[in-house]
This record gives sequence, structure tokens and C-alpha cells, in this order.
Amino acid sequence: MTRWLLYGANGYTGELIAREARKRGLEPVLAGRNLTAVKPLAEDLGLEYQIFDLRDADAQLSGIDVVLHCAGPFSVTAAPMIDACVRTRTHYLDITGEMDVFAYAREIDGQARAAGVVVCPGVGFDVIPTDCLAAALHQAMPDATGLRLGFDLPLALSPGTVKTILDGMAAGGRARIDGQITPTPLGGRTARIDFGNGAKPALAFPAADLHSAHHSTAIPNIEVYLPMPSLLIRGTRISRRFTRLLARPGVRAAAHKLIDKTVKGPDANERATSAAYVWGETTDAAGRRATARITTANPYRLTVDGALTAVTDLLAAPAPRPGAHTPATLFGADLITRLPGSGPLTITAPHAIEGTPQ
Repeated sequence: MTRWLLYGANGYTGELIAREARKRGLEPVLAGRNLTAVKPLAEDLGLEYQIFDLRDADAQLSGIDVVLHCAGPFSVTAAPMIDACVRTRTHYLDITGEMDVFAYAREIDGQARAAGVVVCPGVGFDVIPTDCLAAALHQAMPDATGLRLGFDLPLALSPGTVKTILDGMAAGGRARIDGQITPTPLGGRTARIDFGNGAKPALAFPAADLHSAHHSTAIPNIEVYLPMPSLLIRGTRISRRFTRLLARPGVRAAAHKLIDKTVKGPDANERATSAAYVWGETTDAAGRRATARITTANPYRLTVDGALTAVTDLLAAPAPRPGAHTPATLFGADLITRLPGSGPLTITAPHAIEGTPQ
């Protein structure tokens, strides 16, 4: 009998996943640190629960085959859980969109292989759609030297997503240049992009794809873009001193508390009716370009479906390849098109670049 554990079940997205899992007849062990939040949810769903701090995770993972980690901030919580999973030979999945988690997964790749354990962050939005687009574009253009990715999201975001965006901006701009993560001025890289719903001004953003897409494709030059009004882009450039202020732990902690109090996340209707638009583009040394686009379900709906698909596929796999993975390297570039509300994925054949960028 296979068993899996959902850690952080009482968070916004964790609870969505727990409730959908139960609807599908799945029986995760719900876990977290907060007894008063986890226990009522588990009792409501008729599920087993465990309460533990990550420092005690090793003792709690006995008999667990897969952990789905949903407790943020992942920059703080992912490494302890990954380490515990490697020590206890438990496969690890999470729903992060934070760069540092993917970097850490690569660091412990050898240990995970030796333990026979899968470590795959990002089985939600972001990273599934962009990672699958990156892998599909690389298949269409194997000699690509440049990759740009981006996504246009609904306005309603959860507290965790807002914190991730805020923390990314606090770290300043970054891009992958000649294979290396390189600091860039925040607001310094802009483009006009049609993500699938009309051309918009967009700003380069330090997203997890700078690590995940490089892992999936080995393309040396990568940027990630978010649409943003021109006035706000100019404001971002002006506010660089403010972003340095946000880098201070005390200031960021206060901002996180404010987000928890004021940001509630999309309601059921918004999750059911809104969509996201995802875009990618590769270029090669010969001056050719290939472009990909896909429309997906609301990011939270996609995260629920993506995470549960990842769990069930991993549990069903007779011999999953151990080591650090991205969603595309573990489950294939077609993972995004298997999720409800996503597709089709369209790719223009590589062609010579003419005129202005798309």
C-alpha cells in the first residue's frame, strides 16, 4: 500500500489540494505545525493527520512514499524537508515558484540519486506551464541559445504568491546569461509581448524558471517576463532603493504579515472562470526564432491538478529516475496538456527573425 503526506495542508493552496484529493478518493496524510488548523481539516475530510516541526520530519516519514510539500516560504522550509526525504528515502514534490529551491535541488542531486529518491520542486503554477513550454521549444529547436518565457496571470493572487513576487523583487533583477545567474537592474529589461491575449509591455522578473528551464533544456541565456503597465515599469525603476529596503529581513517579515492580513486569494468562482496565458520563445545562433503559447486554467486550479497528477504518477511509476528533476524532465513536456483547462500548446516552426520581436 502506498502512502503520501501533504505538508502545509492548512495553507491556502494546501487546503485546496487536500479537499480535491479527497473528492478523487485519495487519502493523503495531512500534516503541518498548526494543530488547531490541521486537525479540523483532517477530521472534516476523514483523513489521518500528523503535527510536527520540520526539525522532526525524519521520525514522521516512516512508511511514507511521497511528500507533497506545500508549506511556505519555501526558501526557508524546502531544504529541511528535502534533506529529511533524502535521509528517509522518501520522494519529494513541492509547489514552489522560488528560485533558491531549484538551486538547492541541484546541489543535492548526487545524494538523491544515491538514496534512490526523486526531488522535484515546482509541480504547480509556476513552474509546470513554463517548464513544459521550455522543453517543447527545445525539442523544436535543439540548438537554441536563447530562451524567453512569460505568463499573464489573473489579478487575484494568494498570500503565498504575493510573498513570492515580493521576495523576488527584493532580491533585484536576475537573468541567466552565458549559463550563469547574473544580477540585472530591476526594471532594466523590458519587452512588448503577446502572451496569447494581445501585446502588452512586460518586465523581466527573477523567476524560478531561470533554474528550472536551464535544467530542462541547458539553454544558456534565459529571461522570464511578467506583463506590467508602462507606468508601473517606470515606477519599478524609480523604486530600486525601496527594493533594497525590502531585502532587509525585518522589513520583509513585516510586509509578509501585512500580506497575510490583507490578501485572501481568489474565490471558487474566480478559480473556475479565469485563465492564465503562457508564452515562450527560443532563438538560435543562426538568427531563427520559434514561439510557443498555451492558455491554462486559473493558476490555483492548475496547481491543484498538477500537484495531484504528479503525486499519482510518481506513486504509480514502477521505477522513477532518482535525482533532482523539473516537472518536464520527470513527467514529460506533455504534462501541461494533460491538465484540465490547458491547451492546445502551439509552436511556430523555427523561422528567420524578421522585423521587430514578437
